[in-house]
This record gives sequence, C-alpha cells and structure tokens, in this order.
Amino acid sequence: MASGAMQFSRVAIYHSFAPAPWSDWATRWLGHDLATGAPVGPPPNLAAAPAAWTEAPRRYGLHATLKPPFVLGGGSRDLRAEFRQFCDGRAPVTVGALRLAPLGRFLALVPERQPAALSELAARVVRDFDRFRAPPSDAELDRRRGAGLAPPLEENLRRWGYPHVMEAFRYHVTLTGKLPRAARDDARAILETHLAPLLPQSLTLDALSLVGEDAEGRFHLVERRALSGSGGG
Repeated sequence: MASGAMQFSRVAIYHSFAPAPWSDWATRWLGHDLATGAPVGPPPNLAAAPAAWTEAPRRYGLHATLKPPFVLGGGSRDLRAEFRQFCDGRAPVTVGALRLAPLGRFLALVPERQPAALSELAARVVRDFDRFRAPPSDAELDRRRGAGLAPPLEENLRRWGYPHVMEAFRYHVTLTGKLPRAARDDARAILETHLAPLLPQSLTLDALSLVGEDAEGRFHLVERRALSGSGGG
C-alpha cells in the first residue's frame, strides 16, 4: 500500500473490493493488484488471456470509478483528512447483483439496476472533492472531446473535468479494453464461464478507496476506508 497521495501524478476515488473469490479472480484476469501495486499471474483455472484484451484496464486495477483521476491542485494533506471524514460520515449503499455486459467495445460488470442511492453517493464524491482538482489542460479537454460530446457531457467536462459524471454516471467495473467483435465474444465466453458463477448475489459499496497513479501510469491503493456513518450527510 502506498504511504500517501502526494507522490502520485494523479489521484482518484474508487470503489475497490475486499478479497473474495470473484474479486480475486478478476484481479488476476486484469493482471495488476491495486492493493499491492504489483503484477499478478492469471487465475489458476485459466491460461493467460491475450495481453491486449486487458492492456488498457490493467494499469487501473479492479475497481469502479466514483471520482475520476485528476491532478491535485493543492491540499494533499487536506485531501487525505477529508477522505477519511467523508467515509466516516456516510453509510454503505447497495449496488445489487452484477452482470457482465458490453459497454461499447469493452466488457464490464454493471448492476442489474443502478440504485438511486448509488448515483447520489457518486455525485456527492465528485462534488465534495472537486476543490482538490487542478483544472484540466487544453490537451486533456481536447482528448475528451475527440469523439464528440453531447451538450450535457460537454457541460460536465467543463464543470467537473470529466464527462461521465453526475446524471451521466454509470457504475461499472471494467474487465477489457476496446476489442474487435470476435475478440470481445471470445473474452465474454471466458468471463461468463469462469467469473459469472463467482459473482455475489448482491454487492454492497461499504468502503471507498483513495488511489494514486505512478509515473508509469499504474494505480496504487493509498487508503481503503469503510463507510461507517448512518446516512448521506
């Protein structure tokens, strides 16, 4: 586990996962352990999948993003303290059952139905920690706009530095990069066979993770903290 957020080029707030059969398998599928910051081998019941399938999500580790990666604009010590205070003041929320689904050209785990409380928590994370975010560069904005953004997404980009937040937030756990159809079908068959039977009947978001990106673009856990409050506060 990393000792602090200040050594990293970017930070983010994730829902990462406690050890469990499904999360251990999926971590090995991606090949990078967020908690240790180290590479891991493939699941024991599976030969290594083509590295290109997981190259893009590997560096992020197994997670669902709540506050997308951002450059710190200052207040690193305050960020750690506010992260702890935020977690201590909020109750866990239900994610529900997960299913494997294509999101465009990549595969991810998504809730059967996204609960309103989950969307509200994600919005609160984006809003409450935005004061720590440095404004994105023109190059970053141009990259986000590369495929064209609908007006609501453009507004999110301008206001929050990322398009897919607030009303556009969709909880998802990415398992592959963008794949051609045949490769996506092959990956889906493997995931349906080996990962889907391990998925919990109902997942709870009971902790948040503060993470940081190193100089090589890999993400590491800074701190995982339980949501121990009694409400949304």
